[in-house]
Amino acid sequence: MRKYFQVIGIGLQNNLQYRVNYLTRTLFSFIPLFAMLSLWRTIYADNAGAGEHSGFTREQMIFYYMLVAVVDVFTAVNEDDWQIAADIREGAISQFLLKPVDYLWYRLALFFSGRIAFISMAALPLGIFIFCFRQYFLLPPDAGTFVVFLLSLVLTALLQFFISFAMAMLSFWLLEISTFIFILFAFEYLASGHLFPLDVLPPALKQVLFVLPFPYMLYFPIQIYMGKVAGAGLWQGMATQCLWVLVAYGFARFMWRRGVKHYEAFGG
Repeated sequence: MRKYFQVIGIGLQNNLQYRVNYLTRTLFSFIPLFAMLSLWRTIYADNAGAGEHSGFTREQMIFYYMLVAVVDVFTAVNEDDWQIAADIREGAISQFLLKPVDYLWYRLALFFSGRIAFISMAALPLGIFIFCFRQYFLLPPDAGTFVVFLLSLVLTALLQFFISFAMAMLSFWLLEISTFIFILFAFEYLASGHLFPLDVLPPALKQVLFVLPFPYMLYFPIQIYMGKVAGAGLWQGMATQCLWVLVAYGFARFMWRRGVKHYEAFGG
């Protein structure tokens, strides 16, 4: 494990060279966020029954999007899938077939180093944003809920990474995978609760979505923090999230093994 901690250190140094890029990306990410906040504030101002339909008060809805920004900072996969695809396409993957380094764990270490660097750059603008909307800030129901939220946040990051890793493995067979990545991103953006809370959907459709991994990539940890899920429902959701992490990990391993065999066949 020591070598992977060293990878995190090296990755952190490399990522901090692009701190201006991280800062710029964070600032621009607030533009659509402000647009969504303005939209929902208008909806609640013009429609007195909006809270009954969505299950969120006006303050809770504003805070929901604040939490979306926070969860994204801690868990989002930015360019890892593109970098993995480039390693495969350009042949850089060959060195990992000859060294005692597990490529999946190597990329996971780089993913966490990237998150640490991004958090360090995003902390100030994110803190300013939360301060500007501090009247909407809500604390979790209790300390235990916050601990479970943090655990779910780690599982969310792992789930996002393993799915992205598995998608990047398509580069063993295809020269260009950007279309597949964009399709996955678009579906994840809708089905994970980025665009709107899943509570606004019809109950039957919401139940179908919770069979899929996408709600556990954002919406579920937010539900935990806001106290929207508790008791048996909370532990059932945590078990389902753990199951999807294991499934995604297994699928990533499967795609890697099949891809390496294909790569060896053509790489000599």
